[in-house]
Amino acid sequence: MSYWTGWGQWLALITMTVDHITRYLLPDSWDAGWASSSIGRIAFPLFSAMVAWHGLFNTRNPLRYAKRILVIGLVAQLPYMTMPRDGFQLNICFTLAAGLAAGILLRNMLYQEQPFRGLAFLHSNSHDGPSSQRQPVSVNTGLAIANLVMMSLAWWVLGDWVEYGHLGLAMIPLYMLAFSQLGGSSAGRLTSLAGAAATLPLLLNAGLMNSSVMAKSFTVATSLTMVLLAAGAWRWVSRVRYPMPRRLWLAWYPAHFAVIALLLHWPG
Repeated sequence: MSYWTGWGQWLALITMTVDHITRYLLPDSWDAGWASSSIGRIAFPLFSAMVAWHGLFNTRNPLRYAKRILVIGLVAQLPYMTMPRDGFQLNICFTLAAGLAAGILLRNMLYQEQPFRGLAFLHSNSHDGPSSQRQPVSVNTGLAIANLVMMSLAWWVLGDWVEYGHLGLAMIPLYMLAFSQLGGSSAGRLTSLAGAAATLPLLLNAGLMNSSVMAKSFTVATSLTMVLLAAGAWRWVSRVRYPMPRRLWLAWYPAHFAVIALLLHWPG
């Protein structure tokens, strides 16, 4: 069911690189801003969807997964800070790691899950897709409210410092909500309605993330495609012929910023 992420890795790296080359290296006289406002707007919702998908279905320890993303962000932060921008900002890996941690915490509050022990909701012999076998738990109301208040404060403060801001931090939790509600072939009518309803906040959030109509269209279309994959379109995706090498996947984000920084600030 995760074959699509193999294609998603290549697409995410290509669209992100196009966005950054257009934004930081190409002169304004080339009038290539359209590429950043179209192709470049695919990258973030695609990265967010893959992180949410792996956090839900493909890892036993989402917290460790978030830590790996955070380490990549720490390595990339120095070259990232040399990019032309107004004021200090933490790169996208901080947005992804914080969003994943928030999504897992929210789910742990609602369902019977060991904290950060994974959310693989599939039976070992199931091939119907991301249908979940979870049971709501009774939680201490006071503790739940306290946790929500603390998470809201963290979201409010951190949103001023990370790339894509408050809306970006909300993407992964909203993806996780949508993915976990979109059942497989055994989903009944009410479950299908719940899944459809769960996608609306995600698409609304994606639409608010950008200013131009073109950018909004590409971001929402990417998010909608991810939702359709979770709803069952993953069955039509074949395994990628040339999988992304793991080292390339882990190193590309900090490495490409280092190359861009050298090209920007090389003497002469």
